[in-house]
Amino acid sequence: MSDHTFQMIAIVFYMCVMLGIGYFAYRRTSNIDDYMLADRGLKPWVAALSAGASDMSGWLLMGLPGAIYVTGLHEAWIAIGLTIGAWLNWKFVAPRLRSYTQIAQNAITIPSFFEKRLKDRKHLLRIASALIILVFFTFYVSSGMVAAGKFFQASFGWPYLNGMLFVAAITLLYTLFGGFLGASLTDVAQGVLMFAALIAVPIVAVFRSGDISTLGSRITEANPQAFNLFSSFDETSWILALVAIISTAAWGLGYFGQPHIIVRFMALRTPGEAKVARRIGIGWMVLSAVGAICTALIGVAYFADEPLSTADSETVFLLLSQIFFHPLIAGLVLAAVLAAIMSTMSSQMIVCSSALVEDLYNLMGRKGSPKSLVLLGRLGVLAVAVIAALLALNPDSSILELVAFAWAGFGGAFGPIILLSLYWRKLTAVGAFAGMVSGAVVVFVWGNIAALSGVMYEIVPGFLVNLLVAWLVSRSTYRPNETIESEFTAMEDEVGAKARA
Repeated sequence: MSDHTFQMIAIVFYMCVMLGIGYFAYRRTSNIDDYMLADRGLKPWVAALSAGASDMSGWLLMGLPGAIYVTGLHEAWIAIGLTIGAWLNWKFVAPRLRSYTQIAQNAITIPSFFEKRLKDRKHLLRIASALIILVFFTFYVSSGMVAAGKFFQASFGWPYLNGMLFVAAITLLYTLFGGFLGASLTDVAQGVLMFAALIAVPIVAVFRSGDISTLGSRITEANPQAFNLFSSFDETSWILALVAIISTAAWGLGYFGQPHIIVRFMALRTPGEAKVARRIGIGWMVLSAVGAICTALIGVAYFADEPLSTADSETVFLLLSQIFFHPLIAGLVLAAVLAAIMSTMSSQMIVCSSALVEDLYNLMGRKGSPKSLVLLGRLGVLAVAVIAALLALNPDSSILELVAFAWAGFGGAFGPIILLSLYWRKLTAVGAFAGMVSGAVVVFVWGNIAALSGVMYEIVPGFLVNLLVAWLVSRSTYRPNETIESEFTAMEDEVGAKARA
């Protein structure tokens, strides 16, 4: 059999497993709470691995290695910032959000949590946040489809459109029927596969090259700045270099506002289990990021004689896996890239579905049976997938740029409001709405002006403007509310009791 045949066998096997898990979850999904939040029954290791897999997407195996391959270790500041942000998110947001969403009238989505936490009777917060989710997640899902098209184009020579549509269809199927539980369980399998691939490629590369010093010499010969984490200081003034590092590391700010990640916190069985989940999740993330960075640097050495173009740099992981492994094993490694892409897409589709059904449809006063609401949720998933596919028709789209824009959108719009909701009693609905809209607008405008986004990542001004506006408006509109006070105190008491246990 040819190499491509072996690889396709492995990938088809992987696809069948994903569909099987989706069917398993489908059999256990009977109402809208099951479909959107798995009835708050995720075990810590499931929540940790599913959060990690849905977080990293094709960025970890394609976007990050490609960026480091082109510019060197300087791009690793993204991974450093993300790791710090993820740890802070699990530490300070996860337990409080798990507790508060249940205390605040069992909110099962982020928009409904904002409304119930702040007693917004006009529903402005819920509508605004649902619309923000739909806008930015459509770009995010589109980035996954772009990665899928490039994957099959680079690995099998397929037309870009065919690869993109194939992956979109499989992901849509298991998400459509399996819901949140299906997405979470497939994320676990995908997270394990991604981890194994990212560790295997650099280890095999070192053995194949003879020793680490020889490999390191080849890397520095090809790119003298490859190992320089502070290369920007050598290229410009220290002030501009520091701004560049802050801009890159600021990706970590985005974690506090990513609905597809923090919804895993809400689905934990208890607030106290966030501690165990944090240790598992951050351990997985650190080792996976190190593997991705090492893979990129190894690519610099292996392709020194015929360097990859900037456009092809995002395929460095794919090419190395085919060089180092038997075609069948290489097929499983390639399946890890699909795992990264599909896990994120499925989680984002579910959040979009919840925004359409739970946060927009229900607000129109419509009432439906549990089965009809689940059906509407599935139709919502389908609608988002179709629009994202239309946006992904352009094969020249950059995966990293699409992800960066969507990541900044959620971090700037939701991050400060999540933190203030959990840690400041005096946040008001008007303040949260003003901050959220301000942050989203700043991100959208800043991110589309090259002179600004080239200097500072749009998440920074969006986050700061949101925080400032929400604080100022809340200070001027605050009125004591007995229900809000009692629920906030109940959340603090529950989290504190779990922490002392």
